Formats: sequence, C-alpha cells, structure tokens
Amino acid sequence: MLIKDRMTKDVITVSPETTVPDALNLMEEKDVRHLPVVEKGRLTGIVSMLDLVRATPSPATSLSIWELNYLLAKLPVQDIMTKDVISVGPDTPIDDAALLMRTNKIGGLPVVKEEQVVGIVTETDIFSAVLEMFGVTRGGLRLTLELPDQHGALVKAAEMFRNFGVNVVSLTVLPSDAEKNVGQSVWRLQDCENVDELLDFLKEKSYRVIHYSENDVCEQ
Repeated sequence: MLIKDRMTKDVITVSPETTVPDALNLMEEKDVRHLPVVEKGRLTGIVSMLDLVRATPSPATSLSIWELNYLLAKLPVQDIMTKDVISVGPDTPIDDAALLMRTNKIGGLPVVKEEQVVGIVTETDIFSAVLEMFGVTRGGLRLTLELPDQHGALVKAAEMFRNFGVNVVSLTVLPSDAEKNVGQSVWRLQDCENVDELLDFLKEKSYRVIHYSENDVCEQ
C-alpha cells in the first residue's frame, strides 16, 4: 500500500502570514491537526495544533489580557512553524512513512510531488492502513500459529488452511526465536464455520496454536 492510497488529497494549507488565531480557528473548523504552510505554491513549513497551543501566552506572564490578545493576533505562523519539513512522495510505501514518523516523532507528513503539496498523511491514516493490511476490518478468526523457521513452512501452512476450506485474509510473520528455531505467524481467516474442528485439524497436523480469538469469527 502506498501513500497515495491513504493520503488526504484536499489539503488545507495556510500562508506564512496567517496568524495563530486564524490558524487555530481553521483547524477547529476543518477538524485537522496539521497545516502545511505554502508560499507561492511551494511548501515552506508545517504547523501543528501543538505548535499553536504552545504559542499562546502563559498565564504566568506579566502582560495584561489586552496586551496578550494584541500580540497573539499579530503573531504569524511563520514564526512558530517547523521550517525543515519532512515530507514524502505519493509513491512512498505506507510502512516507510510510518517508520519516518516514528523515528522523527511527528504526527503528519506533507505529500509533495514536483514541489507541489498534493496531499497529507497523518498518524490516523497510518493506523487505519495498518488495520486494513492486517485484515482487522474484515473480521474473521485471528489465530497465532507456531511454525518451524525453515524454507516452505508458510506455504505449507497456507495450503493446509486452503485444504480445510478457510480463506486467508492476512498473514503477519513475527521474528523467529533463533535458539528454538521456530517463529510465530498471525493469520486472519474467514469462512470458518467450526473453530473447534479447525483446532483439532491443526493438532492432527502437529501445529501448535499459541492463541486464537473468536470475536466475529464467522461473517454472516
């Protein structure tokens, strides 16, 4: 899955001269938490809800309320925005973007193509994409299976599920235990009419089931 499959395309932006109060009002009105700052069609910065909140004066200040309001009303986002913007392209894989966001501890990434802002992707977009890739939104049986760390083990397990008559929606492979030479694989299965029969079948085939969840096991 690529960024262009999950990004918000109708990007709400502000100019460097936009004041902090106006930016805050825009965020509340549009229900967004990040605003790319664009000047002459080019990305020059990004401002987040946290940036704007931090820009508001502290109650401990000695200035009067009128002075505070006056100063805040004149404060442009260019004075508080992040200028060294980390961005991605539309064809960036979702997992690469997720790693980039985690590494840099940021909650949103402008999507840039040919120096133009064409979208934005946020933590919520990434989270939704991960749920979809794991098949969570499709329901079914979630089953964690222990597999030998050897060539062909996944293919053999997939064929086993097919022979039993269940459809594999998603598969996640966890790091192997080098000492035990085994790994864990998390399967999400559909078309499962009898979980007990499946568990017995797996036991007969000498597979160890570490965990399974019957929430929304069978789609009606």
